[in-house]
Amino acid sequence: MAVKNDEKLERALFEARPYVEYWDRLENLVRRLWEEATDEENFLQLLNEELQRAEEPFKTDLRIFLQKFEV
Repeated sequence: MAVKNDEKLERALFEARPYVEYWDRLENLVRRLWEEATDEENFLQLLNEELQRAEEPFKTDLRIFLQKFEV
């Protein structure tokens, strides 16, 4: 089982911030999902479920964060 890497989460949030329109909403959602998730794989699954439900322009914010997180 993969362990959650808090540093990876913080770096992705930091790198995504200049490009995101709804920063507070994104940060709150991402941190809540991170706490709920059992590991990184589960976190990505939860995030992708949110992405499916989200509407633009927040959907783009989620994509930006996801791109930064997966690098």
